[in-house]
Amino acid sequence: MFQQRLARARAAMVDRDIDVLLLSVGADLPYFCGYEAMPLERLTMLVVPRDGDPTLVLPHLEAPRVVERPDVFEMVTWRDGEDAIALVVDRLGGAGTAALGDQTWAGFAVDLLDACPNLRLTRSSEITAPIRMVKDDAEVEVLRSAAAAVDRILADVQAGEISLVGRTEADVAAQIARRIIEEGHQRVNFTIVASGPNAASPHHEAGERALRSGESVLFDIGGTMEGPDGVGYCSDITRCVHIGPPADGFRELYEVLHASHSAGVAAATVGTPCEAVDAAARRVIEDAGYGEFFVHRTGHGIGVEAHEHPNIVEGNDLPLVAGHAFSVEPGIYVPGVWGARLEDIVVATDDGPDSLNLIDHRLAVVDG
Repeated sequence: MFQQRLARARAAMVDRDIDVLLLSVGADLPYFCGYEAMPLERLTMLVVPRDGDPTLVLPHLEAPRVVERPDVFEMVTWRDGEDAIALVVDRLGGAGTAALGDQTWAGFAVDLLDACPNLRLTRSSEITAPIRMVKDDAEVEVLRSAAAAVDRILADVQAGEISLVGRTEADVAAQIARRIIEEGHQRVNFTIVASGPNAASPHHEAGERALRSGESVLFDIGGTMEGPDGVGYCSDITRCVHIGPPADGFRELYEVLHASHSAGVAAATVGTPCEAVDAAARRVIEDAGYGEFFVHRTGHGIGVEAHEHPNIVEGNDLPLVAGHAFSVEPGIYVPGVWGARLEDIVVATDDGPDSLNLIDHRLAVVDG
């Protein structure tokens, strides 16, 4: 699998006339070699020449964490006090152009250019994003398993099986985080629990506000679940519940949101530009008079990272292809009053959009 991915990267390097691919911290590294580097001040870098074998340069003390794959890469370690950049430079082979990992620490990039002032740097995502965007069947099944896990958690919330009234957002978020791990994820990526007017902040951090009857609560949760290849894939879902009967204004807002979400998913067919999916969802909200309160893109790609390509946003004319995995998550946020978002992960297939999240999309009303 890793060899196939590297072969595709090399083919892209030839097309773009890039001599070497340099991957440090970030999701590209585990995707192409199975090892996730800790975000340390010590350099870890996979050096992938266009011609020749890859080398994983990493701190000696991190070597026990690596699953050695001699058919994929040679491992070279360095000890504190040694020049790690020199080990990378030794393996550049006179490269003129390098695609450097987008999330590489700036200090390493500066050191690399100091050592190789004539080296031209470009973003690794020019090579890696088109490869990672298209999921194979095995990747989709891990995404499906991760989606089913968070479905089970929020289905319990919708059924009123997790108590809400009187508890703080942070307390409820902590319980959900524990459930994310219990349901098979290796890592919690986020647990947004936003009550009442706090839901008008799309990325609200759960705090000490107590949940109250007569208010809505927005839940946006996700984690990383390890696949059979040892690489983790992400879940991401958003649902809203209302504690007690909702006010007419909120019920109307949510009905518009539900229709927007349905339109976005229905539009997500193979061959449709990403921006057209965004437009389909956005049009429903704008036509209902809530356009100014939909303040973000309709969706983002998902895979090894919770947010990756392709983005479902105005200006992205990339046509969807089978295997693209992304969120559809319109939102309406009225500052100081309330907010709501509805999100599923969707995979484009030749048979139409495949929604991985299957729990109820209607506004759940709970006693609390």
